[in-house]
Amino acid sequence: MLFVLLKENKESEIFLLINYFQNAISMIMKKTQYAFLHLIGIALLVTACQPKGGLPPRHPPAVTAFTVQAQTIPATFSFVGVAKSSHPVDIYARVEGYLWSIDYVEGSRVKKDQQLFQLDPRTYEASVAQSMGVLARQEAVLWRAKRSLERIQPLFVKNAVSQRDLDDATADVLTAEANVIAAKAELVQAELNLSYTKVTSPIDGLSARAVYKEGTLITPNVNGLLTEISVIDPIWILFSVSDNQLLQGQNEKARKELILPPQQEYTVSLELSDGSIFPETGKVNFSSPTLDPDTGSLVVRSTFPNPQQLVLPGQFVKAYVSGAVRPNALFVPQASVFQGQNGMSVFVIGKNNTATMRSVEVGDWYEDYWIIKKGLFPGDVVIVDGVNKVSEGATVNVTSTSTVPPPKIPQQASP
Repeated sequence: MLFVLLKENKESEIFLLINYFQNAISMIMKKTQYAFLHLIGIALLVTACQPKGGLPPRHPPAVTAFTVQAQTIPATFSFVGVAKSSHPVDIYARVEGYLWSIDYVEGSRVKKDQQLFQLDPRTYEASVAQSMGVLARQEAVLWRAKRSLERIQPLFVKNAVSQRDLDDATADVLTAEANVIAAKAELVQAELNLSYTKVTSPIDGLSARAVYKEGTLITPNVNGLLTEISVIDPIWILFSVSDNQLLQGQNEKARKELILPPQQEYTVSLELSDGSIFPETGKVNFSSPTLDPDTGSLVVRSTFPNPQQLVLPGQFVKAYVSGAVRPNALFVPQASVFQGQNGMSVFVIGKNNTATMRSVEVGDWYEDYWIIKKGLFPGDVVIVDGVNKVSEGATVNVTSTSTVPPPKIPQQASP
């Protein structure tokens, strides 16, 4: 009986709970309907307040334009270059000996004939003294041979001595003279070896670190390299031209799209790693006649004055090579060119200020402009500022139109 009462109370509670949720859901739906109807009323009110004729017409977007002209412009090519000493010299020891002293400040500028190292000279000083003794002995032998010949010659005239005696005396003099010459040569060699113990700089330049320290036994064929001296004024800049760039330049030259300077007189300017421009200009003084098979590129060398030592060997720079020109080139501002579905494109303004998208083939950069190889013609007007506000066939409001005055071309580079 108790179990039946509990079960009836449980069912009653569940029924009350379900009835509560049904009432709550009904109230929420009524409130949502009221809010929806309220929004519809506001929309109808706003529509009724608008003037007749619908939305006001859109004004054409304001843009700036550029008129394409055919001009002869300078052709500048950029390469990554590396600085090299124009006269590097490896300093080697020429005789064997212990390194006694390092007589220069490592990394400093050194002068020609300035002493850099001192090797142990004692062995070579002894060799010089020994060679001097040998020379003195040979000179004494020569003196005695000459005195003997002087005594024999009068006796030979009086037939007091034989011809053989005269010949022997003459041979003794000649032999002694030869021995003196050999002794003098040995003395010169000994003095040279002694002088080689003082290692000096053969040029003015910038010194490198000393490879070995005091007390090291230096042997020319084993560890003879002591340091390096580099001339950095002038400085060399080496850069590589790829075979693709060479072929492209040759093709443009054949089509008369590129005119090279006479006698290959190119001018080179440098941009340093911090973006600053090197104050001196250089000239190309060598180009390799063959391509490097490992890199497929041609090595070109240019030389620059470097009085302030702003560029050091091993430093990377950006080299700009100028001297060639592009006759009748077409170019547009870089801002006018954008990536379209079919590649690089521009908007060309036609009749009634209508914008038409046109695909173009771009070449190199010229200052802030793209050189156009295909797709445009002289007299075309392209949109520069406001490209992102224009669509195909839209009418535009051109606020200004600009052109570029002809650049100044060096006389030697004119076609």
